Amino acid sequence: MDDIPAAPDSEGRLLEEVVDGQAGRVRARGHLTVQGADLISGTVHGLRRMGHSTVVLDLAGVQAADLAGLEALATLCSSMAHVGVDLLVRDVPGPRTPGH
Repeated sequence: MDDIPAAPDSEGRLLEEVVDGQAGRVRARGHLTVQGADLISGTVHGLRRMGHSTVVLDLAGVQAADLAGLEALATLCSSMAHVGVDLLVRDVPGPRTPGH
């Protein structure tokens, strides 16, 4: 698995991901914002280009998510479905802000 650089949002909160390119798996941890979802999107598109028709996104390590980040993930799921990729999202956090 490869550690991927973190994506800070405008308030400095981070989302980090660990990618298993062999298995088509992404594990995320930290704070899911629209910037973090953009990082995940780039990774998922990269796994698709590597030939994966199924990608597993594990969000168990995500401590907080904002609505914009969750909406960006929903859009990513939809766009992947349109190109024939099953994006399996596990342990989706509910919308909340850090510290709440």
